[in-house]
Amino acid sequence: MRLIPVAAVLALGLSVPTLVSATETPAPTQANATAAPSAADLLFEQPQMKNAAPGSIITYDYLRRSGIEKGPFGAPLQDTVTIKVEPGKQPDGRNMDVAMFSGLNRRPAGPFEDMVGNPIVPLFLENHVMALSKVLEANPRYLKLAIRKGMREKATVTPVKIPFDGKQVDAYRIEMQPFLGDPMGERMRGLENLTYTFVTSPSVPGEIVSMEAVSKTKDGGELLEEKLGYDQKAG
Repeated sequence: MRLIPVAAVLALGLSVPTLVSATETPAPTQANATAAPSAADLLFEQPQMKNAAPGSIITYDYLRRSGIEKGPFGAPLQDTVTIKVEPGKQPDGRNMDVAMFSGLNRRPAGPFEDMVGNPIVPLFLENHVMALSKVLEANPRYLKLAIRKGMREKATVTPVKIPFDGKQVDAYRIEMQPFLGDPMGERMRGLENLTYTFVTSPSVPGEIVSMEAVSKTKDGGELLEEKLGYDQKAG
C-alpha cells in the first residue's frame, strides 16, 4: 500500500459553516429487475430486522486503513461488530445489544430497544463521519447533511445477485459520491471523490450485506478504505 504525502493530500484546515468480510466482500453481479426502491428506503425505512431470529448474533467484519503519510486516520483498524438479537414488543421489532469493536477500540453503541431497522447503518456512518470530520477539521453536521442529500439526489440503486448460504440471492447495490460538486468539496483535499457503496438483501439477517467508503488519488493511491461486511461464517 503506497504512502501518500500528507502535505500533498490533506492540507488540514477545512473550515465549513455548520452544515463476507470487510476485506473479502463478494462482488455482486447485476440482475434484471423492475424499478428499484430508493437508497433511503433500503437503508433507513425497511424493517430490516424482521428476518433476524431472536437469540441470534449477527457479526460484521470491519476494516479501516489509509495510505496517507503520518496517518491522520490512525493506525489500520481491523475488528468486528456484533449484534445480539432478542425479541422486541412489536412483531418485527428487536431488542439489540451491540458490541462495536473490542478492547481499547470499543465504541459506545446502544442498547437498542424494539427497533425494526438495523442499527449498523447509523453506527457505521456516525463512526465514519466523526473520523472524517476530525481529519478535515470539518463540522460533522455538514458532512452528515451532504451524505444525506447525496442519498436523495445522487445515489444509484441497482438490482444485483450475491452469493449467500450457498446460493445466489436477490440484492441491491447503492452507490454515490455525495461530495462531488459540493460547494465545499474542493476544500476536502482529495477526499471529495469519496465513493460510498452499500449492498442490501432481504435474504441476509438484518439485510445489510456490506457498506464501504473508499477514496483514491488519480494515480490509484489509497486515501481511505473503510469497509464493513456481514460475516456468513459467524452467522
